[in-house]
Amino acid sequence: MGINKEKGFWKIGYKAAALLTGVTILLSGCGSFTGFSVSEVTTNEGDIETKSDDALISVGFSQLGSESTWRSANTESVKASLSTGNGFFLIFDNARQKQEKQFKAVRSFISQRVDYIVICPVIQEGWEMVLTEAKDAGIPVILLDRNIAVNDESLYTTFVGEDMYAEGASAGKWLEAYLEENGISDKDINIVVLEGTTGSSAQVGRTRGFGAIAARHMNWKMQASANGEFTQAKGKETMERLLREFDDIDVIVCQNDDMAFGALEALDEAGITTGEDGDKILISFDGTKKALELVKEGVINVDVECNPNSGDLLAQIIHDLEEGKEVEKTNYMEEKVFTKENVDEYIDDRNY
Repeated sequence: MGINKEKGFWKIGYKAAALLTGVTILLSGCGSFTGFSVSEVTTNEGDIETKSDDALISVGFSQLGSESTWRSANTESVKASLSTGNGFFLIFDNARQKQEKQFKAVRSFISQRVDYIVICPVIQEGWEMVLTEAKDAGIPVILLDRNIAVNDESLYTTFVGEDMYAEGASAGKWLEAYLEENGISDKDINIVVLEGTTGSSAQVGRTRGFGAIAARHMNWKMQASANGEFTQAKGKETMERLLREFDDIDVIVCQNDDMAFGALEALDEAGITTGEDGDKILISFDGTKKALELVKEGVINVDVECNPNSGDLLAQIIHDLEEGKEVEKTNYMEEKVFTKENVDEYIDDRNY
């Protein structure tokens, strides 16, 4: 698929000039200064990298939020890869977990006539109208990390990120093997799941993937699935409620590490242990360094990686599109499953 778009000073230089004008007015009201250099400006709406160079590829990036360590690492990966030094002009917006804010950001990107729009969608549904507007404007849309559910897949150019269904299935397959190795595969296994943001592709994919494996085992009893919103605070609150409702939980599945940290706080306060020598089996997702340290200590049994470092792959795909190359509709990151047996190979190199 070739993307051949004319770039000119009116697209890049105009934005930089407008921003510099605003900053100059602001600084002149605060007193005198000597010298001025801008490479990144932080605003309430996000971070804008500016450089008056019409050779830059302009990209509007709507990040769904900053709810976790993983999300922050993903944001930093994109910013590092889509830098001015790498040939990009990045307009960044933090949606703070609000889809309507993402719609507003996308429409702003369209009005600024960016070359590409990148979105990490809060939830899967509801994207048809705003993406039709981007398509009508001739701006390719790239989905990052999370996918969407639309009838017309021509509304976006490609997806870059993780296979959430495969992640969920990997967790289920690990549990199968673990129960078999410990001679308890025929025992009734009571499971609770702390799910992420309802309707997000991470929640949907991991739930379906794990559920597909669970469906093969009549003795796996899914006691409850509760929304932990991908945050530590909500994870703790949700785990506390589940402990009040059920006194025979065997397996706790947390759909990200932050919820696992919150669940562990609640479990510790209740005098309940997890891991190889604990009272409960604890499964988590993401593979943050803090979580991998808990895997090494035997507190978390298994952590299924969700790789946030997608910035380089995103940049490469945009460059390929600029050169008129065909790109795959789906581009998955490489991901691993971490247990106590293999975690030492990776923990020291973890950057988030």
